Amino acid sequence: MFLLAELEDTVKIVPNDFRKSTNEAITDVLNEKFANKVVQDVGLCISVRDITHMSEAHILYGDGCSYSKVSFRLLVFRPFIGEVLTGKIKSCSARGVRVSMGFFDDIHIPAPALQIGSEFDVAEQVWVWSYEGQKLYMDIEETIRFRILHELFTDTTPTTHQGTVAGGSRQSVAEMAASSDLAANSTKIPPYALTCTIQEDGLGLLSWWGS
Repeated sequence: MFLLAELEDTVKIVPNDFRKSTNEAITDVLNEKFANKVVQDVGLCISVRDITHMSEAHILYGDGCSYSKVSFRLLVFRPFIGEVLTGKIKSCSARGVRVSMGFFDDIHIPAPALQIGSEFDVAEQVWVWSYEGQKLYMDIEETIRFRILHELFTDTTPTTHQGTVAGGSRQSVAEMAASSDLAANSTKIPPYALTCTIQEDGLGLLSWWGS
């Protein structure tokens, strides 16, 4: 579920942080940049584990800040395909079940990957598994065990471009920013998402299996 990833970056230390030790100042900058953020094809970064190498610091003329090229290790959340994890049901819809692990919410169990015999109760807005004549409800906040099917990384870095409107006139910066915000809010594609299944014995709500 968690692993160590080694990365490199050039770290800028402002004069106000010169009072700190070099290691502490660099770690603080790296944590501010990476903690709780997704790095493409790496995973969700939790925190800096350690610094493995740093170059000699250089101060640019007229800038006053020091710059060092640093190699470091990050603690990263990136479960392997096939790994079994537990979380809590965050929401249900006709499309499936969304699960949260507290620090990560982009876990989706699509409807076809639920237990065979599951149906969506529109009135209750929950999924119900009919098993041996019993109706087992998948209520919000219930603890659920699931298996990772696949992962998806999406580059959500904003892109800027010059736009035009009808008649060929160019959009103003404000109009372009508003259009960009509207597009971002309408899609809300997560940078890292997991698709999972509970269509196996022992998977699903822990209460189903007495564990």
